[in-house]
Amino acid sequence: MPDVHVLVNDFVVKLRKRKIEGSKATAKQTAELLRSVISQQRMPHVNQAGALIDAIKMVGEQLIAANPVELAVGNIVRRVLHIIREEDLSLATAAIGGLNLSAESDEDDDFNRDDHPVLSAAAVAAAARSTLRPPSLQALLEDVPNPATVPRSSSSGGDSEGKSKSADKTSKRWKLKHNVIEAVNELIQDISTCHEQIAEQAVEHIHQNEVILTLGNSRTVMEFLCAAKEKKRSFRVFVAEGAPRYQGHVLAKELVARGLQTTVITDSAIFAMISRVNMVIVGAHAVMANGGVIAPIGLNMVALAAKRHAVPFVVLAGIHKLCPLYPHNPEVLLNELKSPSDLLDFGEFSDCMDFGSGAGSHLLHVVNPAFDYVPPKLVNLFITDTSRSDVYLVRSNYMRIRRPACIYLWLHLMKFVTVFNVSHIEELILDVAPFFLFVPDLHN
Repeated sequence: MPDVHVLVNDFVVKLRKRKIEGSKATAKQTAELLRSVISQQRMPHVNQAGALIDAIKMVGEQLIAANPVELAVGNIVRRVLHIIREEDLSLATAAIGGLNLSAESDEDDDFNRDDHPVLSAAAVAAAARSTLRPPSLQALLEDVPNPATVPRSSSSGGDSEGKSKSADKTSKRWKLKHNVIEAVNELIQDISTCHEQIAEQAVEHIHQNEVILTLGNSRTVMEFLCAAKEKKRSFRVFVAEGAPRYQGHVLAKELVARGLQTTVITDSAIFAMISRVNMVIVGAHAVMANGGVIAPIGLNMVALAAKRHAVPFVVLAGIHKLCPLYPHNPEVLLNELKSPSDLLDFGEFSDCMDFGSGAGSHLLHVVNPAFDYVPPKLVNLFITDTSRSDVYLVRSNYMRIRRPACIYLWLHLMKFVTVFNVSHIEELILDVAPFFLFVPDLHN
């Protein structure tokens, strides 16, 4: 197996050189790298979760610094950290629940202490508090039972006396790593199938003889539209070309090859054509904590046109794109500049570079941003992937919050509303990020 430091350095180089295209590929490779880090991490006898967390944090900081704009990297790092904490809490709760707290002899107490792994103080405290806390949002999304409420079988003290204590200690010592790796494997599988999970919901949103508008070249959007076509839906797709990289041309060719009626329009014609459109369906680079969307350049213009003509604006995004950061955070880098060669041919405009008002300054500047920010008030619907739900409906405008009011996360997953007190919102964000769908701006 290759050394983990070599794997990390190779992946950092790929991120810096932008050799990985798309948030899905980045998220999947990040999860696979962190799985390798966990598998090669040496586990101490005590504070095993702390050792894993420190290793993941150290690697995660390098990955995020290599490409701060790719927010999916930080999302996966946070998700893996959350998995480690949850598994550590689960094992600690199981160990505490298995202890016989009734009055016993000192010999029996010594045997019980030897039979259970050494738990960190944080894990024991967290397990003690777990009985007083409601289930986390991750448990609600994934239908994971609360560890404190899971019934546990009684210990078979007499039957286990003849077993080897050393073998039992070794198995328990590696149980945390095994559980974390299994959970990361499930995460990688979820990322791999996110397109299919989202596409399964297409028939519920696209109806007969509708006109759909999209921009750019999103694999998620393509699979979503093709899934509706396979369900015998007849509709037309308007594809904006997405200058200056013209990714819309690539998407249009793929849609035509799959048998969809497609019309390519220029970006400047979006406002003129939007009145004929029934729905706008687009992909996203990231979904921020306030419900805003980081999307390919030009989508803010599409969202404004859709809002003006009361056309639903639908965003397709996997859960690996849900980011717990706010766009107004100065530490969050939301955009990057692409090469000017996408806009201008250097040979044609090379003579303009010689004109300047001073030494080292030029009159001609070329700006080619990669992303747009779409505020939450322009988004009507988010559709994401999960085996538990069909539609994620996210509230599109900020809620005015006054303490001690409550935050309502409207989750149209299982037909329920989960209420969180404002005083616990910071703990909630740290606990479930990046799984939550919408948290309003508390400063408004």
